[in-house]
Amino acid sequence: MSLVHSLRFPLLSDMTPPMNVASDDRQWMQLAISEAQNGIGLTSPNPPVGAVIVKDGKLLGKGWHHRAGEPHAEREALADARANRHDLSGATIYVTLEPCSSHGRTPPCTDGILESGISRVVYGAEDPNPSHRGRAKELLLAAGVEVETGVEKDGCEHLIRAFSKVHQTGLPWVLIKSAISLDGRITRPPGEGQWLTSPESREEVQCMRYESDAIITGGNTLRIDDPALTVRSISLPEKPQPWRMIISRGYRSSLPATAQVFTDAHRDRTLVQEDGDLLAALKQLVSKGCNQVMVEAGGQLLGAFLDAGLVDEVAIFYAAMITGGPDAGFAGLPREVHLKQHQFKQIGNDVLLRALIQQP
Repeated sequence: MSLVHSLRFPLLSDMTPPMNVASDDRQWMQLAISEAQNGIGLTSPNPPVGAVIVKDGKLLGKGWHHRAGEPHAEREALADARANRHDLSGATIYVTLEPCSSHGRTPPCTDGILESGISRVVYGAEDPNPSHRGRAKELLLAAGVEVETGVEKDGCEHLIRAFSKVHQTGLPWVLIKSAISLDGRITRPPGEGQWLTSPESREEVQCMRYESDAIITGGNTLRIDDPALTVRSISLPEKPQPWRMIISRGYRSSLPATAQVFTDAHRDRTLVQEDGDLLAALKQLVSKGCNQVMVEAGGQLLGAFLDAGLVDEVAIFYAAMITGGPDAGFAGLPREVHLKQHQFKQIGNDVLLRALIQQP
């Protein structure tokens, strides 16, 4: 799973802890964050969450949320500790996200904590759902359980940023990906090879697809490249294929009926937005349970997403070549787009820039 998470999270060692947070709490929460990372790309519409249980400086149990509808991280950690016959009275549980306090597809984690005899709860991020935020703390404190919040807050909030955006805006986290030559081209001249980037970079793209719940492309890209838009790496654990959204300015009948996305084994996970409406496409994907979507398209559609202010993150692979190809990486951008929290990574002969969009 290391490829999946190679650029997803800031280095924990680079975070500045609050002065009143004990170093032991930070270390155990970092372990909970590591547990949560196992769930990236698997848990939507839920967020990835990790939990560890500690008593007298010893790890008693750990767990992470595997999939929506399955036990949450807290109950996974409780089951792990009980399987080893540990006494949990007086123990501390560290959770990356505020424990749930309402009945859904699974019972409330606050109930499980109270039933276990755990006497202290430490969590990093508050529930982004306003109707749930803070309820766990109230319930636990009322039952005499000590509660500490905000430990490794930055790392914990980073884990759930896509989930948080859906709850705050009704839109998914949007990552756009492009491979560009040093002269800003995304294609090579006719007669040359198809690829700009190395096999190692293409494997990294597979990992980004794995992170995402849907992949968006445009009608022109579908006509020219006939992409599969699937996760195909044998090095990654099995998961349902991402949804595939084709954004077109014409009816579906104008798209090639023989395209892979309409004929392969996953054709029931292909959607078409016929009006070229970016917002409508994103909202439809949220209705399908998508927290994060990835846009792999030509320069016109990438530029349209950027210009509409709908992009949260970019992943740009710079290939070590000058192609003179006909197509630009980003087209039609009437406004400046600024980046922040830049991360660079050399992959084969390429350089990957991954960064967040600095919104106005």
